[in-house]
Amino acid sequence: MTADEHPRSIRSFVTRSGRITEAQQRALRVLWPRYGIEFAARPLDALALYGRDAPRTLEIGFGNGENLAALAQAHPERDFLGVEVHRPGIGRLLRVLESQQLTNVRVICQDALEVLAQQIPLQWLHEILILFPDPWPKKRHHKRRLVQAAFAELAAARLTPDGVLRIATDWEPYAREMLETLSGVRCLQNLSPQGAFVARPGARQPTRFERRGERLGHRSWDLAFRRI
Repeated sequence: MTADEHPRSIRSFVTRSGRITEAQQRALRVLWPRYGIEFAARPLDALALYGRDAPRTLEIGFGNGENLAALAQAHPERDFLGVEVHRPGIGRLLRVLESQQLTNVRVICQDALEVLAQQIPLQWLHEILILFPDPWPKKRHHKRRLVQAAFAELAAARLTPDGVLRIATDWEPYAREMLETLSGVRCLQNLSPQGAFVARPGARQPTRFERRGERLGHRSWDLAFRRI
């Protein structure tokens, strides 16, 4: 299987309807033209999206967008792209972008694998973030896990030289599986001196899933791999 191939019959997510507020609906209707990117099978262009060519971070599955908005506000010199399929979370992020007048964020509502394969150019991203992806804990569902060998190769190909893939999870079996998977990608180098996990980045905004895990007494595992 090549880096651009993935079994599309198996999704790494389940689209949840969820409760969407009137404010979120308004944001999706009114603010999407400003911040949203429609999915299309053609490469993105940084100048067209952001009006400049700055270091770019992609966050896959940003949830309610807390971390993405915090990073964008803290780093106006960088540009950010968020991919999410949960519409209430997208609506919430759009409202925050508007209230904080953040101009360095764009959003795509689509399967991240399709976005990586068809919209993200090779060596275009300086950083990829995947925070607390669904661990699909039941063995029969492991095939739905996002971080598998084909995904790892795909993501690595989109990173610039020295670009970094950062992942966090509170599910230890998944953490160890991801460590093994990423360690098998020849162009990725583990940033842990011990070849294992890294310390939690202080700049990372705790996500809703991370806070819930902490309340349940779950430990988090962080991985960081650099494109070489």
